Amino acid sequence: MATTYNNLFLDTRARLKKAGVESAQLEAREIICFAADKTREQFYRDMSLYVSGELERRVEELVQRRLSGEPVAYIIGEWEFYGLSLDISQDVLIPRMDTELLAERGILKARESGEGARVLDLCAGSGCVGLAIAANAPECRVVLGELSEGALRVCKQNVRRNELNARVTCLSVNALEAPSSTLWDFDAIVCNPPYIPSEDIAVLDVSVKDYEPRLALDGGADGLDYYRAIAAKWKSALRLGGTLIFEVGIGQAPEVENILVKNGYEDVKTLPDTQNILRVVEGTVNN
Repeated sequence: MATTYNNLFLDTRARLKKAGVESAQLEAREIICFAADKTREQFYRDMSLYVSGELERRVEELVQRRLSGEPVAYIIGEWEFYGLSLDISQDVLIPRMDTELLAERGILKARESGEGARVLDLCAGSGCVGLAIAANAPECRVVLGELSEGALRVCKQNVRRNELNARVTCLSVNALEAPSSTLWDFDAIVCNPPYIPSEDIAVLDVSVKDYEPRLALDGGADGLDYYRAIAAKWKSALRLGGTLIFEVGIGQAPEVENILVKNGYEDVKTLPDTQNILRVVEGTVNN
């Protein structure tokens, strides 16, 4: 019996749902759009059309990969964050909704700082946070700092893809070491560092531990290595009134607040994300 796009979509969604995939609807759509090389608009328009056997086989192959644990963003090679379409590879973490708050705080700070504002996205990964800031605060300039060569490649692709070359640069930077003298005078440093305690990585979901880059997950014995190093060593890269804005893991906010206070940051505060989880900790350099 011939299958329509709609049938294929409903079937794929049901299989993903049964396997416990939370966003089964979105993932089914993304897999079929990718397999058929269609935009979402074309997909919705063509719902009643019949699909080829070849397309059914292609979707089946992708669904099998998803059911074995591979995240859909790696299967299709792209993902959306804060309204931007981004290239994604296994060299970078998949951008998550949780991180939109970090981008939001960076956007506010960049807008507040006015024309010529400078923002550093440290441990940039795909560049999602820095690019969201650049796209939503058109007067600022952004540096994407990242150590992994594979991730830097993805950053550069995403700068081009979103036509932000004029205002965004990518640099090889080790967040655990003090910045070079060329990196200074930032109004904001935004950072979503590796924050999973080393021992916890083994018990993470298969889709994370077997596919996402360990370098971007492992925060050392207690998960706080990067917070300690960055708070201490990167303070000099902020101008007076500049703010260090961290994303933190569940339950880490009080300890990260402490680290900022110890390092002399002021107006230290924590903000909850849309799930009401304490997700962002920030502090300002006033002296």
